Amino acid sequence: MPTIPILMPQLGESIAEATIVRILIEPGQQIDAGTDIFEVETNKATMAVSSPCAGHVSAITAQVQKSYAVGSNLASFDVSDEDALSMGFTESPAPAQSAPPNSMPSADSLHFQFNEEDNITGYQPKVEPVVGGALPVPAGATGASYISPRMRARMNELGLNASDLAGIAGTGAGGRVTVEDFENFLRGLEQHRLTPASPMRIAVADSMRRSWSRPLATVGSPVILDAILSHRKRTNPKPGPALYIIRALALALAENTAVAGRLIGSRIVHPRAIDIGFAVEVDDGVLVPVLREVEKTPLVQLVPTYNKLVEQARARRLPMDVNRPGIATVTNFGTFGIVWATPIPLPEQNLVLGLGAGSKVPRWSEEVKQFIPVTEAELTLSFDHRILDGGGAGRLLARVAQLLQEPEKL
Repeated sequence: MPTIPILMPQLGESIAEATIVRILIEPGQQIDAGTDIFEVETNKATMAVSSPCAGHVSAITAQVQKSYAVGSNLASFDVSDEDALSMGFTESPAPAQSAPPNSMPSADSLHFQFNEEDNITGYQPKVEPVVGGALPVPAGATGASYISPRMRARMNELGLNASDLAGIAGTGAGGRVTVEDFENFLRGLEQHRLTPASPMRIAVADSMRRSWSRPLATVGSPVILDAILSHRKRTNPKPGPALYIIRALALALAENTAVAGRLIGSRIVHPRAIDIGFAVEVDDGVLVPVLREVEKTPLVQLVPTYNKLVEQARARRLPMDVNRPGIATVTNFGTFGIVWATPIPLPEQNLVLGLGAGSKVPRWSEEVKQFIPVTEAELTLSFDHRILDGGGAGRLLARVAQLLQEPEKL
């Protein structure tokens, strides 16, 4: 009976690794195809890994609370010849502890010498996450500061990056942080209370570091909400305020897709679809589920999908197809009483549109020649300044605000 490896699957387009939360099987157990065998946590959601076929669990190599890259060996199953053949296995693979399939070349063909003990065994794939456009993005992207090879080696050993050194006052030439400065900093940390950061928090931190490598800017403009609030009262099911913003932004971007494009080299890459994400607060972080082709879907049809995604996000149970990044994100920070903010676009996006808290303010009416009370909120647009300037950002905000005044057309 052939033995096949059970590998960590690709759980999303930009997912490079996942952490084992629970092991749902035991060695010696007989399971059916489609049985949930592991519960894993990614930086986007918690989901199950299922058995690709029926089989007998011969070994489990995965460990709880340990992260594994896509393609890592999690377990071994004894399966039938037919199942092994259907999955592309013609014979039993080498054990997980063996060396990778690419054997070392002979010493005569090398420009350097090596010892046999230097050969690495127990091969597991390295984590190399990519963004939605298949452009490689290092998971530990760092700032543009000089770090000596000795310092870099020590940081890699501890899993740190340049952003973590921001609080260290350097004593080296030109204010450079020396290894001694770094070690003193580490000793000082031990005097404080330390708690482990969750995978979600680490993922958010890494995403923001990569985003901040671009020249970002933010503009803002007030928008009157009375029209959408009135429309919402007489609509069933009721759209949330953020959904009105999502639909209006999608229609505005469909009129000029270059605004939501990405500058790669000397060319602007236009989006193929107007897919808009929206921020949902979860424990220790934020998830961004995505609504597909929003410009083609009327507002009333978006409501049930939007509500379901909010529930799934809060439960950390988002399906993989909505984890793929959109071209922009909408965040309703007004729910926290925040009036103005400068949200940061995701690394694979150019735009993030924020809605602040609404309040009653007096506004002059030319029709009645007096001030009247209106409900007003601030719209803020953060963007990559390489592809969009203040004028273009202002026009986009004005178009969104204009569309919101006619919600029946959304």
